Amino acid sequence: MKRNNLSVVNKFVQSSPTVKQPKLGFYSSLNQTVLFDWRSLPHHVVLRIFQYLPLIDRARASSVCRRWNEVFHIPDLWRKFEFELNQPATSYFKSTHPDLIQQIIKRHAAHLQYVSFKVDSSTESAEAACDILSQLVNCSIQTLGLISTAKPSFMHVSKKSLAETVHSWYKVVWNLVFLQSHFVSALTVVFVNSKSLSSIKIEDTPVDDPSLKILVANNSDTLKLLKMSSCPHVSSDGILCVADHCQGLRELALNYYMLSDELLLALSSETHVNLEHLRIDVVSENPGQIEFHSIKKQSWDALIKHSPGVDVVMYFFLYEEEFETFFKEDTPVTHLYFGRSVSKAILGRIGLNCPRLIELVVCANGLQTLDDELICIAKHCKNLTALGLSECEVSCSAFIEFVRLCGRRLTQLSIMEEVLIPDDDCSLDEIHTEVSKYLGRIWFPDVMPIW
Repeated sequence: MKRNNLSVVNKFVQSSPTVKQPKLGFYSSLNQTVLFDWRSLPHHVVLRIFQYLPLIDRARASSVCRRWNEVFHIPDLWRKFEFELNQPATSYFKSTHPDLIQQIIKRHAAHLQYVSFKVDSSTESAEAACDILSQLVNCSIQTLGLISTAKPSFMHVSKKSLAETVHSWYKVVWNLVFLQSHFVSALTVVFVNSKSLSSIKIEDTPVDDPSLKILVANNSDTLKLLKMSSCPHVSSDGILCVADHCQGLRELALNYYMLSDELLLALSSETHVNLEHLRIDVVSENPGQIEFHSIKKQSWDALIKHSPGVDVVMYFFLYEEEFETFFKEDTPVTHLYFGRSVSKAILGRIGLNCPRLIELVVCANGLQTLDDELICIAKHCKNLTALGLSECEVSCSAFIEFVRLCGRRLTQLSIMEEVLIPDDDCSLDEIHTEVSKYLGRIWFPDVMPIW
């Protein structure tokens, strides 16, 4: 049932209610009925409860009593503002929330520090997000998150819908262009007016190079973290602009197509602070894409010389034939995650060319055992402390040799039981004893639960 009595909600926000009769509750203990007053709850308890409530329910709860209304206006309650917009909730949002949100933002603009939007694929949700963004004029936001929770994102249009009719084609394209323009304009408002943005996470939205330049022009002294994923309107030049001007940038996450030699060199300049975390998502941008651009060894070397402690994290979502470009030369990656099948040849390259490797997770491989590859990794990757294996095969004796070579520096070892293949030298019944001996702690392989 929709609740759209805005006049009542406005009263909750604007003024404290008059004193009402105590709100009483009951609970039973040892056959005794105990009466208590909801108004007597401490402020910090009520504040904790309010933090879990949607905005409209917070406003309604503030009418319970004067104390709860006071909690409703505590600045700590409004430091973090999260909007989860999906189509059913958006219609409810549009019919109930706008005036309330406007009043909250107006009253608590100085307190807002963390604002996050999670938006589904509907146009209504995107429009609602744009409307809210455009109201954040006088806010000093430090962290901004813009995430699309559905595929395709609310900023993309399927080819099928474009091909249905000429009329629908024009309509869809016009809506798409308008929505993208509206979004960029609303985001620009935030970038211009928030002079203290330190953390931005943007995923699957139409943010573009010009809007990044505006971000840099207004927040270059404060920006320390930038995470961007699936932003097709951002080029490597746009990211390079951020790196050139935001000398305090310590964490950066981006798609591989944005990574360039120029970017790594910019992050390695004398005026730039030491980079602490670089995450790279390697995903095929086009179906059937096989070739990826390569990064020169000299560029990687410059980054590591400037920031020797940087974590270089790479997530791969490729098929075996798409890996040809990678790991041919020394690559300073520290954390490697393979979400799809990876070949023995690539794992062999990793053992030879990734001396900084700390963590390796392989989610799938072919039917050939990875004995030689794992032993090579153990011998050459002296910093390796974590390994995860699933849907691949390793002989029990080779796995024991791997653990022996790594020893007690292996702090995390997650191996599915079906990965381990018994051989003449070792069985599954014996493996946990041998591995535990070299690790210096009790270890068992992971078992898939049977429900």
